[in-house]
Amino acid sequence: MTTTSAPQPQGTGPTTNAMRRALKRARDGVALDVAEAAVLLQARGHDLTDLCASAARVRDAGLEAAGRAGVITYSRSVFIPLTRLCRDKCHYCTFATVPGKLRRAGHGMFMSPDEVLAIARRGAELGCKEALITLGDKPEDRWPEAREWLEAEGYDDTIAYVRAMAIRILEETGLLPHLNPGVMSWTDFQRLKPVAPSMGMMLETTAERLWSEPGGPHYGSPDKEPAVRLRVLEDAGRTSVPFTSGLLIGIGETYEERAESLFVLRRISRAYRGIQELIMQNFRAKPDTVMRGMPDAELDELVATIAVARHIMGPAACLQAPPNLVDDEYARLIGAGIDDWGGVSPLTPDHVNPERPWPQIEELAERSAAEGFRLRERLAVYPEFVQRGEPWLDPRLLPHVTALADPETGLAREDAVLEGRPWQEPDEGFVASGRTDLHRTIDTDGRISDRRDDFDAVYGDWDALREAAAPGMAPERIDTDVRQALRQAADDPQKLTDAEALALLHADGPALDALTGIADQLRRDVVGDDVTYIVTRNINFTNVCYTGCRFCAFAQRRTDADAYTLSLDQVADRAQQAWEVGAVEVCMQGGIHPDLPGTAYFDIARAVKERVPGMHVHAFSPMEVVNGATRTGLSIREWLAAAKEAGLDSIPGTAAEILDDEVRWILTKGKLPAATWIEVVRTAHELGIRSSSTMMYGHVDQPRHWLGHFRTLARVQQAALAENVGGFTEFVTLPFIHTNAPVYLAGIARPGPTTRDNRAVTAMARLLLHPYITNIQTSWVKLGAEGAAEMLRSGANDLGGTLMEETISRMAGSSYGSYRSVQDLVAIAESAGRPVKPRTTLYGEVPQERVAAARASDGHLPELLPVLE
Repeated sequence: MTTTSAPQPQGTGPTTNAMRRALKRARDGVALDVAEAAVLLQARGHDLTDLCASAARVRDAGLEAAGRAGVITYSRSVFIPLTRLCRDKCHYCTFATVPGKLRRAGHGMFMSPDEVLAIARRGAELGCKEALITLGDKPEDRWPEAREWLEAEGYDDTIAYVRAMAIRILEETGLLPHLNPGVMSWTDFQRLKPVAPSMGMMLETTAERLWSEPGGPHYGSPDKEPAVRLRVLEDAGRTSVPFTSGLLIGIGETYEERAESLFVLRRISRAYRGIQELIMQNFRAKPDTVMRGMPDAELDELVATIAVARHIMGPAACLQAPPNLVDDEYARLIGAGIDDWGGVSPLTPDHVNPERPWPQIEELAERSAAEGFRLRERLAVYPEFVQRGEPWLDPRLLPHVTALADPETGLAREDAVLEGRPWQEPDEGFVASGRTDLHRTIDTDGRISDRRDDFDAVYGDWDALREAAAPGMAPERIDTDVRQALRQAADDPQKLTDAEALALLHADGPALDALTGIADQLRRDVVGDDVTYIVTRNINFTNVCYTGCRFCAFAQRRTDADAYTLSLDQVADRAQQAWEVGAVEVCMQGGIHPDLPGTAYFDIARAVKERVPGMHVHAFSPMEVVNGATRTGLSIREWLAAAKEAGLDSIPGTAAEILDDEVRWILTKGKLPAATWIEVVRTAHELGIRSSSTMMYGHVDQPRHWLGHFRTLARVQQAALAENVGGFTEFVTLPFIHTNAPVYLAGIARPGPTTRDNRAVTAMARLLLHPYITNIQTSWVKLGAEGAAEMLRSGANDLGGTLMEETISRMAGSSYGSYRSVQDLVAIAESAGRPVKPRTTLYGEVPQERVAAARASDGHLPELLPVLE
């Protein structure tokens, strides 16, 4: 097999004028484009000297701004190759091996815990502070021996073993794990973030042909597909994980492809602000590999790439080049603009490049000093992220990081004591704090501030979001015959094509009137004229959250004026008070509070059931389910089963927003992907835990996204019904409340849906979800009484609940109050010409004792609870 040589020649190279122009733009600090970067990557001789001089000036300005003028950093580390098995077949790799070779060498398929800890302990004795855990990608997917080893040791997958070893390293040695497990999913990041302050994965290249074409260095390696690796980088940013990435140069990419890779890295870095360093690594051919005959990437190639990367990434970026891969040419790397030497070990070899030993740290200090730089030790997690704190560092890691970090600089403390420290949930648990009267004062006093204090940082880069959102802001032209679509809807809505459904979602005027009439008739045929409602109380137990949902005005930092957390007793008190006025359900959701333990959700459900055994606990969105599962180390199925045992009866289908990741990643920085939302609700349904379903619309979405969302929900419900489980209880329309929403305040989202949008969405929900989801709920808290009544004439049959307290929509700027009495809901139904009927969460009959209690109090709390006990 032959492999493409590096980099491919491109004619005669850049012209003298093109090089001169590009160098001048670099000297002047003008932003480069891809073509200019590709030219500069070919700079040699005096041109390369000129390029490096300007790159070094950019680097020096960044170090001065960071308070580290004249400092080059490194991390004193140990290298722990947890397994050398891998499902990929990279043509240049000597790290990956096969089970037979491991057995013949007397090694296991994975390093044992004793082997891992022996290295970590010896490293701690030598003053190392980083445990670099590296391994092959998902070896159990390719090698039965890897699966058998994991099963025998009690681990579901490799990620579970990585997590377990990271915890033991923290607890028994005090070293900070830096994890390189290859391609990770969003859920994998949730599992690993609490046990490691930083992670990494080399992008290597965005040149897809090097992966897709036979003979390419990544051919046959599923984890080296550029799109897959870019998704990992973005998921790291969404999860607020300080992340290391970089390029492997000289493996066959062209200069243009290398430049494009750098610009992609810049885009992701700006969008999420989570790339802590970029490594520029030069290819070195190794014997016994397919690419053994390929020439090494020349030093000039590496130097030019570092300098161009510095210009593209800017002064704040941290650039690293491994010192063991450049012989004695340290000065050239410093001159090109690096500011870090990476991990250097006094104990373990570079297992990826075992033929290239690490330099002695003393030698590295001398070489750096010769170029005018002081060598300072950093931690695995970079100083900027140490100083940022939440949400970049999980509370369970803070004691380990702060024990080793200089509080002023974020660098490693020279006098740090390396010792194991407990890895555990924060001690605080449920302690009432903050504005716990918000459920009462939101209607009287309103918000203290219209936005959280970290508005400009927590949501990512607004300019990048505007660019991403722009395509979805323009509605598409619809040419399908609306009259034919209406005829099909009236005859059999199940046979509506996507084109017909899309035409109806765009309907207006008489066509919209006809559409809502058809939907209303279908509603009458399926569920009758009764307008159902439930006497329920919302309990939002905390609004502290760092997920970064850009539509959410409810989430606050723990230090914000409107932040609060309820105690377990306060939650139970509110449930009991709701029961006394006729409630049959409490709906409980909260922010993803970093200090709440993984068992917090079980404690909440149990507290309500112990106080009010007959209350239906409708609680915990799919995002909260995933958070609970990853914090406890349980699978989603195991966690839901435990929650059910603790008292959970059903889950709200919130956190869905729009089940299209094109829209989701504009709306939210860190919330679960659509596929994970679907996994959670399907698993809940399989366990007999029913859920609602929702759609939030009217922001950066378009009717095509609504259609896709409806089709997805219908498929999920079809699957549930095929398995003889209940699945969804209802579909809830959630019009976007824009007033205080960050994505609106930043000028990206629309100001919520129009009346036309609301009518069309309600009507099409009735039609497209038929016959699988028969209950369509409208939201009085978002639309008001008149708006809700109009939706009852457009296909809806349910008004939701009395709520009693509602802070999420009110924090967003809804002006329709935080509760409705039973008589208020009756009045809404009567204005639509319909009778009313109370219901349970599962749309069953309400016991007469509950009906009487609700009638006596009008489903209205006589007195809302005070701030604190």
